[in-house]
Amino acid sequence: MSPTAPTTPARRAVVAVLAAAAVLGAAAVPAVAAPHGPAAGHAAHGQGDRDGRGGYGDAARLGYQEAVAIAVTKRVFEHGDTLVIDRYVRPDYIQHNPTAADGAAGLKALATSIHQQFPDARYNVKRVISQGDLVLLHSNVVLVPGTKGAAVIDIFRFQGGKLAEHWDVIQNVPDTTASGNDMFSTLSSPQVSQPLDHRLTQANQALVTKAFDELIVHKDLTALDRYWDPGYLQHNTQMQSGVPAAKAGLGGYFASAPQLTVTPKRIIAEGDLVAVHSHYVNYPGDRGAAILDLFRVRNGKIVEHWDIIQNVPETSANGNGMF
Repeated sequence: MSPTAPTTPARRAVVAVLAAAAVLGAAAVPAVAAPHGPAAGHAAHGQGDRDGRGGYGDAARLGYQEAVAIAVTKRVFEHGDTLVIDRYVRPDYIQHNPTAADGAAGLKALATSIHQQFPDARYNVKRVISQGDLVLLHSNVVLVPGTKGAAVIDIFRFQGGKLAEHWDVIQNVPDTTASGNDMFSTLSSPQVSQPLDHRLTQANQALVTKAFDELIVHKDLTALDRYWDPGYLQHNTQMQSGVPAAKAGLGGYFASAPQLTVTPKRIIAEGDLVAVHSHYVNYPGDRGAAILDLFRVRNGKIVEHWDIIQNVPETSANGNGMF
Protein backbone atom coordinates (compact mmCIF):
# COMPACT_ATOMS: atom_id res chain seq x y z
CA MET A 1 0.00 0.00 0.00
CA SER A 2 1.42 3.38 -0.92
CA PRO A 3 1.69 6.09 1.76
CA THR A 4 -1.03 8.08 0.01
CA ALA A 5 -3.49 5.21 -0.41
CA PRO A 6 -6.90 5.93 1.16
CA THR A 7 -7.58 4.32 4.52
CA THR A 8 -10.61 2.03 4.29
CA PRO A 9 -13.07 1.67 7.18
CA ALA A 10 -11.85 -1.87 7.75
CA ARG A 11 -8.24 -0.72 8.00
CA ARG A 12 -9.20 2.03 10.46
CA ALA A 13 -10.89 -0.55 12.70
CA VAL A 14 -7.85 -2.80 12.63
CA VAL A 15 -5.59 0.15 13.41
CA ALA A 16 -7.67 0.87 16.52
CA VAL A 17 -7.11 -2.64 17.87
CA LEU A 18 -3.41 -2.59 17.01
CA ALA A 19 -3.10 0.73 18.86
CA ALA A 20 -4.76 -0.76 21.92
CA ALA A 21 -2.47 -3.77 21.73
CA ALA A 22 0.55 -1.49 21.56
CA VAL A 23 -0.36 0.49 24.65
CA LEU A 24 -1.78 -2.36 26.71
CA GLY A 25 0.61 -5.07 25.65
CA ALA A 26 -0.18 -7.62 22.96
CA ALA A 27 -0.99 -10.34 25.46
CA ALA A 28 -3.65 -8.14 27.03
CA VAL A 29 -5.79 -7.85 23.90
CA PRO A 30 -7.48 -11.18 23.14
CA ALA A 31 -8.66 -12.16 19.68
CA VAL A 32 -12.25 -11.29 20.50
CA ALA A 33 -11.18 -7.66 20.90
CA ALA A 34 -10.95 -7.31 17.13
CA PRO A 35 -13.88 -5.25 15.86
CA HIS A 36 -16.25 -8.15 15.23
CA GLY A 37 -14.30 -10.59 13.21
CA PRO A 38 -12.04 -10.24 10.18
CA ALA A 39 -12.11 -6.71 8.81
CA ALA A 40 -12.44 -8.10 5.31
CA GLY A 41 -15.71 -9.71 6.29
CA HIS A 42 -17.33 -6.33 6.87
CA ALA A 43 -16.01 -4.94 3.62
CA ALA A 44 -17.14 -7.97 1.65
CA HIS A 45 -20.67 -7.77 2.99
CA GLY A 46 -20.97 -4.02 2.80
CA GLN A 47 -21.35 -3.71 6.57
CA GLY A 48 -18.77 -1.05 7.24
CA ASP A 49 -21.34 1.41 8.59
CA ARG A 50 -21.17 0.46 12.25
CA ASP A 51 -23.40 3.15 13.66
CA GLY A 52 -26.12 2.93 10.99
CA ARG A 53 -25.74 6.63 10.16
CA GLY A 54 -23.05 6.54 7.51
CA GLY A 55 -20.40 7.49 10.08
CA TYR A 56 -17.71 4.86 9.99
CA GLY A 57 -15.39 7.59 11.22
CA ASP A 58 -16.42 6.40 14.67
CA ALA A 59 -15.22 2.87 13.97
CA ALA A 60 -11.69 3.50 15.18
CA ARG A 61 -12.98 5.00 18.44
CA LEU A 62 -15.46 2.17 18.99
CA GLY A 63 -12.83 -0.45 18.23
CA TYR A 64 -10.42 1.21 20.61
CA GLN A 65 -13.04 1.37 23.37
CA GLU A 66 -13.88 -2.32 22.92
CA ALA A 67 -10.23 -3.34 23.00
CA VAL A 68 -9.53 -1.27 26.10
CA ALA A 69 -12.64 -2.54 27.93
CA ILE A 70 -11.70 -6.16 27.26
CA ALA A 71 -8.02 -5.76 27.99
CA VAL A 72 -8.52 -3.82 31.23
CA THR A 73 -11.12 -6.31 32.45
CA LYS A 74 -8.90 -9.29 31.73
CA ARG A 75 -5.76 -7.68 33.13
CA VAL A 76 -7.57 -6.70 36.33
CA PHE A 77 -9.35 -9.98 37.02
CA GLU A 78 -6.89 -12.49 35.58
CA HIS A 79 -3.64 -10.83 36.65
CA GLY A 80 -4.49 -8.39 39.45
CA ASP A 81 -2.89 -5.66 37.31
CA THR A 82 -3.34 -2.23 38.91
CA LEU A 83 -1.03 -0.34 36.53
CA VAL A 84 -3.53 -0.75 33.73
CA ILE A 85 -6.08 0.97 35.98
CA ASP A 86 -3.78 3.99 36.36
CA ARG A 87 -3.56 4.30 32.60
CA TYR A 88 -7.09 3.59 31.42
CA VAL A 89 -9.49 4.23 34.32
CA ARG A 90 -10.50 7.69 35.49
CA PRO A 91 -9.73 8.43 39.15
CA ASP A 92 -13.41 9.36 39.67
CA TYR A 93 -14.62 6.08 38.11
CA ILE A 94 -18.27 5.53 39.07
CA GLN A 95 -19.00 1.99 40.23
CA HIS A 96 -22.44 0.35 40.26
CA ASN A 97 -21.38 -3.16 41.23
CA PRO A 98 -22.80 -3.29 44.78
CA THR A 99 -19.79 -5.15 46.20
CA ALA A 100 -17.09 -2.75 44.96
CA ALA A 101 -16.09 0.69 46.18
CA ASP A 102 -16.14 3.77 43.98
CA GLY A 103 -13.20 5.19 42.08
CA ALA A 104 -10.06 3.78 40.54
CA ALA A 105 -8.86 3.03 44.06
CA GLY A 106 -11.88 0.80 44.63
CA LEU A 107 -11.19 -1.08 41.41
CA LYS A 108 -7.57 -1.57 42.43
CA ALA A 109 -8.65 -3.02 45.76
CA LEU A 110 -11.04 -5.37 43.98
CA ALA A 111 -8.34 -6.44 41.51
CA THR A 112 -5.91 -7.26 44.31
CA SER A 113 -8.50 -9.14 46.35
CA ILE A 114 -9.79 -11.24 43.44
CA HIS A 115 -6.30 -12.17 42.27
CA GLN A 116 -5.19 -13.15 45.76
CA GLN A 117 -8.25 -15.34 46.32
CA PHE A 118 -8.57 -16.73 42.79
CA PRO A 119 -5.17 -16.66 41.05
CA ASP A 120 -6.43 -18.88 38.22
CA ALA A 121 -9.55 -16.83 37.44
CA ARG A 122 -10.48 -16.46 33.78
CA TYR A 123 -12.68 -13.78 32.20
CA ASN A 124 -13.87 -15.44 28.99
CA VAL A 125 -15.48 -12.76 26.81
CA LYS A 126 -18.10 -14.29 24.52
CA ARG A 127 -19.49 -11.27 22.68
CA VAL A 128 -19.04 -7.52 22.56
CA ILE A 129 -21.36 -4.76 21.38
CA SER A 130 -20.77 -1.02 21.46
CA GLN A 131 -22.68 2.14 20.71
CA GLY A 132 -21.71 5.73 21.38
CA ASP A 133 -19.69 5.87 24.60
CA LEU A 134 -20.92 2.48 25.89
CA VAL A 135 -19.30 -0.95 25.54
CA LEU A 136 -21.04 -4.16 26.64
CA LEU A 137 -19.19 -7.41 27.37
CA HIS A 138 -21.05 -10.73 27.73
CA SER A 139 -18.71 -13.12 29.51
CA ASN A 140 -18.32 -16.41 31.34
CA VAL A 141 -16.28 -15.65 34.45
CA VAL A 142 -14.69 -18.73 36.00
CA LEU A 143 -12.97 -18.06 39.30
CA VAL A 144 -12.12 -21.70 40.01
CA PRO A 145 -10.99 -23.92 37.11
CA GLY A 146 -13.35 -26.81 36.44
CA THR A 147 -16.47 -24.96 37.63
CA LYS A 148 -19.16 -23.44 35.41
CA GLY A 149 -18.64 -19.99 36.89
CA ALA A 150 -20.97 -17.08 36.30
CA ALA A 151 -22.58 -15.32 33.36
CA VAL A 152 -21.68 -11.64 33.55
CA ILE A 153 -22.70 -8.59 31.57
CA ASP A 154 -20.44 -5.57 32.03
CA ILE A 155 -21.39 -2.15 30.67
CA PHE A 156 -18.67 0.49 30.55
CA ARG A 157 -19.10 4.18 29.80
CA PHE A 158 -16.08 5.94 28.31
CA GLN A 159 -15.12 9.55 28.80
CA GLY A 160 -12.02 11.08 27.29
CA GLY A 161 -10.77 7.68 26.16
CA LYS A 162 -10.90 6.20 29.67
CA LEU A 163 -13.31 4.03 31.63
CA ALA A 164 -15.57 6.42 33.53
CA GLU A 165 -18.51 4.30 34.76
CA HIS A 166 -19.45 0.65 35.15
CA TRP A 167 -22.59 -1.40 35.62
CA ASP A 168 -22.85 -5.18 35.73
CA VAL A 169 -25.32 -8.03 36.16
CA ILE A 170 -24.11 -11.42 37.45
CA GLN A 171 -25.79 -14.84 37.56
CA ASN A 172 -24.33 -18.23 38.43
CA VAL A 173 -24.34 -20.70 35.55
CA PRO A 174 -26.59 -23.67 36.46
CA ASP A 175 -25.81 -27.31 35.78
CA THR A 176 -28.80 -27.63 33.44
CA THR A 177 -31.30 -25.38 31.65
CA ALA A 178 -34.94 -25.90 30.71
CA SER A 179 -34.20 -25.65 26.98
CA GLY A 180 -30.89 -27.49 27.02
CA ASN A 181 -29.23 -24.37 25.57
CA ASP A 182 -26.31 -22.90 27.46
CA MET A 183 -26.13 -19.26 28.53
CA PHE A 184 -23.55 -18.17 25.94
CA SER A 185 -23.72 -19.96 22.59
CA THR A 186 -25.15 -18.56 19.38
CA LEU A 187 -27.62 -21.02 17.84
CA SER A 188 -29.39 -18.92 15.21
CA SER A 189 -27.87 -18.82 11.73
CA PRO A 190 -25.22 -17.68 11.02
CA GLN A 191 -23.71 -19.00 14.23
CA VAL A 192 -21.32 -16.16 14.97
CA SER A 193 -21.07 -14.22 18.20
CA GLN A 194 -20.21 -10.83 16.76
CA PRO A 195 -22.89 -8.34 15.62
CA LEU A 196 -23.91 -8.51 11.97
CA ASP A 197 -25.92 -6.25 9.61
CA HIS A 198 -24.57 -2.99 10.98
CA ARG A 199 -26.63 -0.88 8.60
CA LEU A 200 -29.74 -2.14 10.44
CA THR A 201 -28.62 -1.02 13.90
CA GLN A 202 -31.17 1.77 14.22
CA ALA A 203 -34.02 -0.30 12.78
CA ASN A 204 -33.25 -3.24 15.07
CA GLN A 205 -32.94 -0.98 18.09
CA ALA A 206 -36.32 0.58 17.32
CA LEU A 207 -37.93 -2.85 16.83
CA VAL A 208 -36.61 -4.26 20.11
CA THR A 209 -37.49 -1.08 22.01
CA LYS A 210 -41.08 -1.31 20.80
CA ALA A 211 -41.31 -5.07 21.32
CA PHE A 212 -39.90 -4.85 24.85
CA ASP A 213 -42.25 -2.01 25.75
CA GLU A 214 -45.33 -3.86 24.54
CA LEU A 215 -44.42 -7.28 25.92
CA ILE A 216 -42.51 -6.61 29.14
CA VAL A 217 -43.48 -3.10 30.22
CA HIS A 218 -47.17 -3.33 29.23
CA LYS A 219 -47.48 -7.12 29.55
CA ASP A 220 -49.11 -7.64 26.16
CA LEU A 221 -48.43 -11.29 25.28
CA THR A 222 -49.69 -10.76 21.70
CA ALA A 223 -46.47 -8.82 21.07
CA LEU A 224 -44.79 -12.21 20.81
CA ASP A 225 -46.78 -12.89 17.66
CA ARG A 226 -45.80 -9.56 16.11
CA TYR A 227 -42.10 -9.29 16.86
CA TRP A 228 -40.76 -12.76 17.66
CA ASP A 229 -39.91 -15.58 15.27
CA PRO A 230 -42.15 -18.56 16.19
CA GLY A 231 -39.17 -20.83 16.80
CA TYR A 232 -36.93 -18.31 18.47
CA LEU A 233 -34.09 -19.70 20.55
CA GLN A 234 -34.01 -19.22 24.30
CA HIS A 235 -31.01 -19.07 26.63
CA ASN A 236 -32.93 -18.09 29.76
CA THR A 237 -32.17 -20.95 32.14
CA GLN A 238 -35.80 -21.58 33.11
CA MET A 239 -37.65 -21.29 29.79
CA GLN A 240 -37.99 -23.48 26.72
CA SER A 241 -37.42 -22.12 23.23
CA GLY A 242 -40.26 -20.91 21.03
CA VAL A 243 -43.14 -18.46 21.27
CA PRO A 244 -45.61 -20.88 22.94
CA ALA A 245 -43.17 -21.46 25.80
CA ALA A 246 -42.58 -17.72 26.13
CA LYS A 247 -46.32 -17.06 26.31
CA ALA A 248 -46.74 -19.71 28.99
CA GLY A 249 -43.73 -18.62 31.03
CA LEU A 250 -44.31 -14.88 30.86
CA GLY A 251 -48.05 -15.29 31.26
CA GLY A 252 -47.48 -17.18 34.49
CA TYR A 253 -44.98 -14.58 35.68
CA PHE A 254 -47.31 -11.65 34.95
CA ALA A 255 -50.18 -13.41 36.73
CA SER A 256 -48.05 -14.09 39.80
CA ALA A 257 -46.81 -10.47 39.94
CA PRO A 258 -49.79 -8.28 38.99
CA GLN A 259 -48.04 -5.16 40.29
CA LEU A 260 -44.88 -5.79 38.31
CA THR A 261 -43.18 -2.69 36.94
CA VAL A 262 -40.28 -2.85 34.51
CA THR A 263 -38.20 0.25 33.85
CA PRO A 264 -35.65 0.12 31.02
CA LYS A 265 -32.56 2.08 32.02
CA ARG A 266 -30.40 1.86 28.90
CA ILE A 267 -30.57 0.21 25.50
CA ILE A 268 -27.41 -0.60 23.56
CA ALA A 269 -27.54 -1.81 19.96
CA GLU A 270 -25.04 -2.83 17.35
CA GLY A 271 -26.09 -4.55 14.17
CA ASP A 272 -28.42 -7.45 14.91
CA LEU A 273 -27.76 -7.45 18.69
CA VAL A 274 -29.80 -5.24 21.04
CA ALA A 275 -29.37 -5.17 24.83
CA VAL A 276 -31.92 -3.81 27.30
CA HIS A 277 -30.75 -3.12 30.88
CA SER A 278 -33.79 -2.87 33.15
CA HIS A 279 -35.05 -2.73 36.72
CA TYR A 280 -37.79 -5.30 37.40
CA VAL A 281 -39.85 -4.65 40.56
CA ASN A 282 -42.47 -7.28 41.41
CA TYR A 283 -44.42 -5.25 43.95
CA PRO A 284 -44.21 -1.85 45.70
CA GLY A 285 -41.35 -1.82 48.18
CA ASP A 286 -39.52 -4.66 46.45
CA ARG A 287 -35.85 -3.90 45.73
CA GLY A 288 -36.35 -5.89 42.57
CA ALA A 289 -33.82 -7.29 40.14
CA ALA A 290 -31.35 -5.97 37.63
CA ILE A 291 -31.91 -7.82 34.37
CA LEU A 292 -30.01 -7.61 31.11
CA ASP A 293 -31.96 -8.96 28.14
CA LEU A 294 -29.95 -9.46 24.97
CA PHE A 295 -31.85 -10.02 21.71
CA ARG A 296 -30.75 -11.05 18.24
CA VAL A 297 -32.83 -9.75 15.32
CA ARG A 298 -32.84 -11.34 11.87
CA ASN A 299 -35.10 -10.29 8.98
CA GLY A 300 -37.22 -8.07 11.21
CA LYS A 301 -37.93 -10.68 13.90
CA ILE A 302 -36.36 -11.53 17.26
CA VAL A 303 -34.76 -14.94 16.76
CA GLU A 304 -32.65 -15.45 19.89
CA HIS A 305 -32.51 -14.27 23.51
CA TRP A 306 -29.98 -14.37 26.34
CA ASP A 307 -30.45 -12.86 29.78
CA ILE A 308 -28.75 -12.41 33.12
CA ILE A 309 -30.69 -11.81 36.33
CA GLN A 310 -29.40 -10.47 39.65
CA ASN A 311 -31.43 -9.48 42.69
CA VAL A 312 -30.73 -5.96 43.92
CA PRO A 313 -29.06 -6.32 47.34
CA GLU A 314 -30.07 -4.46 50.45
CA THR A 315 -26.74 -2.65 50.79
CA SER A 316 -24.06 -1.34 48.45
CA ALA A 317 -20.36 -0.65 48.93
CA ASN A 318 -20.60 2.51 46.84
CA GLY A 319 -24.12 3.90 47.32
CA ASN A 320 -24.68 4.47 43.59
CA GLY A 321 -27.35 1.82 43.07
CA MET A 322 -27.20 -0.78 40.29
CA PHE A 323 -28.69 1.46 37.59
